[in-house]
Formats: sequence, structure tokens, C-alpha cells
Amino acid sequence: MLTRRTFTPALATAALATAALAASAPALAAQKTNVLFIASDDLNTSLGCYGHPLVKSPNLDRLAARGTRFEHAYCNFPLCGPSRTSLLSGRRPDSTGINDNSIAVRERRLPDVITLPQMFRQAGRRAIRIGKMYHMDVPAGVGKNLFDDPPSWDEADSPPGREHNIEGERRNVTPKAGNGNNFEWVSFTGDGQHQADRVGADRAIEFIGKNQQTPFFLGLGFVRPHVPLVAPARFFDLYPLSQITPVTNPPGDRDDIPKASEIVINTRANDMGMNDADKREALRGYYASISYMDSLVGEVLAALDKAKLTERTIVVFWSDHGWHLGEHHRWQKRSLFEESSRVPLIVSAPGMRQGQVSRGLVELVDLYPTLAELGGITPPPGFEGQSFVPLLKRPDRPWKSAVFTQMESPKEGIAGRAVRTQTHRYIRWEGPYPDEELYDLAADPREFTNLARLSQHDGLKAKLRATLDAGWQKAQAKV
Repeated sequence: MLTRRTFTPALATAALATAALAASAPALAAQKTNVLFIASDDLNTSLGCYGHPLVKSPNLDRLAARGTRFEHAYCNFPLCGPSRTSLLSGRRPDSTGINDNSIAVRERRLPDVITLPQMFRQAGRRAIRIGKMYHMDVPAGVGKNLFDDPPSWDEADSPPGREHNIEGERRNVTPKAGNGNNFEWVSFTGDGQHQADRVGADRAIEFIGKNQQTPFFLGLGFVRPHVPLVAPARFFDLYPLSQITPVTNPPGDRDDIPKASEIVINTRANDMGMNDADKREALRGYYASISYMDSLVGEVLAALDKAKLTERTIVVFWSDHGWHLGEHHRWQKRSLFEESSRVPLIVSAPGMRQGQVSRGLVELVDLYPTLAELGGITPPPGFEGQSFVPLLKRPDRPWKSAVFTQMESPKEGIAGRAVRTQTHRYIRWEGPYPDEELYDLAADPREFTNLARLSQHDGLKAKLRATLDAGWQKAQAKV
């Protein structure tokens, strides 16, 4: 039996051990990298760092200069909800079972999935969401938690915003399109204190300033440049209409596009009824919204610098899918062409090389294992991407032979699947209007000529069809 005399030294020893552990807690915390996971909604590669001749994105350009910009990054489903679910679950759309915007991540086939932020949460990071990470209807759902996933976060914040209801100069250049699809632009005075993105950036800055000792995973989702195209007037002023030239398409461009593809794009075809003057205004609004979002990203990155967290924070910038701006007379998303499936992706990680460009093929589903590796976490089994950390170390190394994107329209029973290699894209449509597409991306980067119609390309078509059928596992890089 322990007496007080014999017990006291034991208590003292335990107290000293506890004190030592408490003293070392900040040091242990400092060893864990943070993650700043920034999403932009409906953004294509219209950025300065991607070579756009007009768009001004100085803050994202600087992020690219201190990290790796991926030239060939692709979504797995060119629609907000399915794409975000795939990225955040680490599973491809066939595994999630989610093919439209009205389904939350666990509602179909993955009730027990460990999501990307949840994985970091379980590994000791504080997981925070500010703004749109999972699907959120825009503009009607701004400020609401419609399709969020509570197990993913310690805290979740959906900043409210006035969206197009703010006072300002405005015009809807596609009046027949429904709310959430129409190209209405609004130019307002001030900094947008009543806009969700402005509020979200401010809250992210406040969080970073108060969490210098606690490792975190901060998912910061901006809704811009999603329509309506709302931004302060000074960003519209960057883009005089006289400097904007709409896309031109050759006569007969759509003659060899399959019927299924035209049905899936739906009301976003035929230039949405816009003439050239309307298109210029739509483009100006889109560019202004990008520059507005870029300015907010810059403020958040500056807060990271000010808090002296940059050197131990992984920063990822991504978009959920691409965005047509008149190519093939199409606007917005829901297409398997390059403009709709290609996304911007920038990764800056401690200890990695800076200012580099990788032309390796990567997919948004790859972010799950990539961030796990960068964060020193062993990911749970079942993820369906490949870590591209080797590309961060050596961007010119051989990588995947192909990436995969799919699009579905459940109402019509149409399913399209695309495989994209370094040189070609092959698309197969299934359902009531079965068909194929084949494009030589080296000779025809804008995909004007469907080679699947020409018998001399049957051999190549068969080869790419086999690549599609073999699936993503066979296309992975050897490491």
C-alpha cells in the first residue's frame, strides 16, 4: 500500500511529465503543416499565370510563382456537386453514385466515407469551412448549409451575401435563362462588404490571425466567378468592352458534334441567345469577377504571411470544373470538351520547388492522396486517385497516360465518358443516342474536327476506346 510519503514523489514525477508534455505541445503542433484549401466556383483557366492575354490575376500569379502550376489538370465530372463530392471524398463519380447537384456526399454509396478534411481532422488538425466547399446553390443557397457534410468539419461557416440584389449598374444579357444560369452582371461601388466572398475572406483572415499555434485545414470557398457576375466597379473598369473579343467558331463547327452532347449542354448552347455585344458584356463580367476573387485571395495569402504561417502551410488553389465562354457556341459547363473539363490547379507546399510548371496529366481526385502525403498522413483505403507529389519534386517526369471525365444527364438516360491523353481526347456517348468523338489535340486544340467520323482513324479510336475501358488504374504513373 502506498503511503503519502511514497506517493508524493510519484505525483511529482507525473506532474513533471505532464508539464513537459504541455511545454512541448506548441513544438509538436508546429511540426504539423497547415492546409489552406482555396476553391473558386466555375473558374476556367482565364488567369494571367495560364497565359490569358487580358485577365488580371496578380495574386494567383504570385502563388503560382512560389509553387507548381498544373497545365493539364482535369475535373472528373463537369458539374459542381458531383465534382466537389469526388474531390472531397477521393472517389470517382461511379463510386460516389452522385451525378447531379441535389445529393450530399453520404447519400448514395459512401455513408461511412472519410472525407479529405475529415482525414486531416482525425490527424489532429482543426478543420474549418468558410464558404462553398461541397455544393451550394448560387445565388439562392448562398449563406445556407444545403449540401454540407458535418463530419468533415469542426466548424462550418456559410457567409451570407446579397449577390445580385445589391444596388449598382446592371444588365442581364441572357434574360431567358433562369436564375443561377443567366449572365446578369452587376457593378457596384465599394468593396462588397455585403457579398459572401468579401465576408468569407474577412473571416478567413480573422481565423488565420488567431490560430498561429493550432494546426488547421481551412477550406475557403469563393463563389465567384459563378453567375451572377457581381463585382466592385473598379474590377469592371479593368476591362473596357473595346478590348474584349468574343470567341469565333468556324462555319459548320457543330455539324459533327453528337446529338447526346448537344442535349446534355441543354440551354447553354446556341450562345444562349447572345449577340456579339452581349457576349462582350458577359465576358467583361466574368473577367471582373475573377479579378475580384483574385484580390480576396491576395488578402488571405497576405494574412498567412503576416501570421508567419506561410512556411508551414500547404496552399492549394482549384476550381470544380472549367467553363465555356463561347467555344462551339457553348457557355458554362456540362461538356466533355477541353474548356469545360480542364481546371486551374496551383499547389504551393513547404520544401517543394517554386515557380515551376507541370504538364503531367492530373485529376481533381488526385488531391486526396496528394495532400495526405504532403501532410504526413496515411490515407484510409479506398481512394481512387494517385498522389502527384512526385510531380512537385520533378515536374517534367513521366506521369499518367490518361485522365478520365464523365458527364451524365439522368433525365434523358444519357451518359458520356471521356479519356484525355497528352495528344488526344476520345468520348463515348451511351443511351438513346450512342456515338463517339475523337480529337487530335496537337493538330486541333480547339476540337473542331471529330475524327471519329473518318474511317482512317479507326485504329486510333479502337486504341483509345480500350484505354477508356481499362480505366484509371491502368493509366496510373509508375513510381
